[in-house]
Amino acid sequence: MRESGILLPVSALPSQHGIGKIGQRAFEFIDFLREAGCRYWQVLPLSPTGYGDSPYQSCSCFAGNPYLISFDALTARGWLTPSDYVGLPWETAPDKIDYALLWQQVIPVLRIAHTRFLQHKPADYRKFCNAHKAWLPEYALFMALKDVHAGRPWYEWEPELAMREKRVIADARDRYAREIDFYTFVQYCFFSQWKSLKKYAHKNGIRIIGDIPIYAAYDSAEVWAQPELFRLDKEKKPVAVAGCPPDAFALTGQLWGNPLWNWEKMAEDGYAWWLDRIAFVLDLYDVVRIDHFRGFEKYYAIPYGAETAEHGKWTKGPDYALWKAAKKRFGDEMPVIAEDLGNITPAVEKLLRRTGFPGMKVMQFAFDSGADNPYLPHNFTSPNCVCYTGTHDNHTLRGWVKANSGAVNAYTMDYLNVKKEKQIPKAMIRAAWSSTARIAIAQMQDFLDAPPSARINTPSTLGGNWAYRTALSDYTPKLAAKIRRLNATYGRLNAEPQPAEPALPEEHAESRETKKAPAKKASPKRAATKWAAQKKEADK
Repeated sequence: MRESGILLPVSALPSQHGIGKIGQRAFEFIDFLREAGCRYWQVLPLSPTGYGDSPYQSCSCFAGNPYLISFDALTARGWLTPSDYVGLPWETAPDKIDYALLWQQVIPVLRIAHTRFLQHKPADYRKFCNAHKAWLPEYALFMALKDVHAGRPWYEWEPELAMREKRVIADARDRYAREIDFYTFVQYCFFSQWKSLKKYAHKNGIRIIGDIPIYAAYDSAEVWAQPELFRLDKEKKPVAVAGCPPDAFALTGQLWGNPLWNWEKMAEDGYAWWLDRIAFVLDLYDVVRIDHFRGFEKYYAIPYGAETAEHGKWTKGPDYALWKAAKKRFGDEMPVIAEDLGNITPAVEKLLRRTGFPGMKVMQFAFDSGADNPYLPHNFTSPNCVCYTGTHDNHTLRGWVKANSGAVNAYTMDYLNVKKEKQIPKAMIRAAWSSTARIAIAQMQDFLDAPPSARINTPSTLGGNWAYRTALSDYTPKLAAKIRRLNATYGRLNAEPQPAEPALPEEHAESRETKKAPAKKASPKRAATKWAAQKKEADK
């Protein structure tokens, strides 16, 4: 089965509240995907944004981003009124997310909702708390203590709190019980809304591709509460941190600064924490993209305190042992995409083959080294891959053309059989869709022919990233029809039965005269079985 999708973070959806929400516009985007004949929506991480406004530097490996919670849905539940949030300043520019402004505005509005929520807690609240007891209590305590400390990182708190002395932690749980309940409530809102959206996606034949960042942020609930998982010294300072060595794109390398996993310690219990994390994301999404997959074979360790990534060293990771344990728990055919970009060695290629996970082919990497470049479609050796025009770390296609040398653009035009540089973006999308790759994905910006300023993220830079927003006027029937023709032309049209009329999200259900039967929840193993069947069909 040949399929396609669109990459667009939830945060980039249209919204009157400064950032995309898990609300009406998200449901409408699923309608757009259905009309366009696409199968997949790749959403990127849903975690709270951290340093540099990045969801890859989050305060939690499990929590959802409070900014994405729909105020309208909370109003439908009686926890907000429009006067609580309508008319507040939510943006400083209509096409950019202002994270500093969101921090000032979103949390106070959610506190209002929490106050009303406390008057009558829903029957499923306790069930939710119990289902997430492995991580939620420590996360909520962590966030409550961050508030007490004006947002400062945990390693700047009092030593007894930073080092988690039992008496002090117990006292904090009692003293800040209401704050802890607030942050628990916020996660209840997020996951309830996400569950509704995912259910709606399934009704419409759409599957969600999510993301699992390989590392945790140093200022995170996991590092604070479970330091044994990481390579830390006795004072809970990193022994070394993560990053990438120098290359043509970053002359001093990439210094991410995340603490490294203590893989030797994790191996003692069969990588239980990582398996629980994988189970969590396989329930949250339908397919999971594993970030920085090469780091499982060997990871780049940079001395803590170094100012650049120039003097790190490659260190052996868990390699196939982790994925062997994962396959034993979740089945041999896991619905996983491996982000196999960067410094890919024969050992990494061997690991990818052993897992059987599809890797990534990024067309923006294809045109700078001649006809033997592995990212050129004619060099794809197997349909078991995902062809991207570009990822969230790349230029928009227009930006890529503008940044190229004349020689690269000349070769690109020859390869794609176009005469003008401005024709390259459309032709690259067509080339990705015509490739043998089982799945083809393009950024929404590239379907919109968006300018360089619409780029989501520029690696190794700080500020101005993850701020891209679309407008409601971008999602036209004409564009959906154009994408649908593309899918039909290249055999990627989503053939799953479609509803004759799009269902409305639950908060608007009162305007629907008839209700449809609830969809069955997809378990990780059921999702893997479906993924395996599609993969087998693609390999024929």
